[in-house]
Amino acid sequence: MSIAQPRGTDHEEPTATRRVLVVDDHALLRAGTRRILDDADGFTVVGEAEDGDEALRAVAELQPDVVLVDIRLPTTNGIDLARQIISDHPDITVLILSAYDDEHYVRAALAAGVAGYLLKTTPSDELIRSIRAACDGLNLLQLGLSGHGEKADDRMADEYAPRLTAREQEVVRLVARGMANKAIATHLGISPRTVEGHLNHVFDKLGTTSRTELVHYALANSFTRDQVDDPGTTP
Repeated sequence: MSIAQPRGTDHEEPTATRRVLVVDDHALLRAGTRRILDDADGFTVVGEAEDGDEALRAVAELQPDVVLVDIRLPTTNGIDLARQIISDHPDITVLILSAYDDEHYVRAALAAGVAGYLLKTTPSDELIRSIRAACDGLNLLQLGLSGHGEKADDRMADEYAPRLTAREQEVVRLVARGMANKAIATHLGISPRTVEGHLNHVFDKLGTTSRTELVHYALANSFTRDQVDDPGTTP
């Protein structure tokens, strides 16, 4: 899987210093990430945590602007931790920083509402540009999975469009409107975890791997009636 990073110019200066919390169970990796961020303009690392419990305490105490979360932690997995931070602190930008180039991890993380899934092998300058773009609210991640070729043209996409349930279609529409999982859950009267489950199903059906791709799909396709199952089949 390849991850295309946002393009930017190196002379662009951030307008404010963002406070970062680094969550990783390996001290050397935390130190390396801290060094990269402290050497960059516009970031300061205000804390580190080596497991989920410590991370939650640090988030509550330090109120960082950004949290970088490893995907594998001693007391919990990074996706569950990210989901909880996003739910409790929706203004914080949460990104997964992982050693695992795995499609299932990526989709689960995106469904949980993280701002991005970055690899630890990402070059330092690209890592900084990615974090900065996520903080600015840009749709920066385009995740291309191995084995996926070019997109089919519109006629082919229409002919072979996956069938989405009525509820899945509604969730896609709300994602396209820029709503976060928690807001979608409130709007539909369901739990955030149920929203996440619907998004996982949609990602699998459509072969999309980011919310950006999902928005593009929603805009390019009218979700005609023949693409939707009986509304009564899914709650």
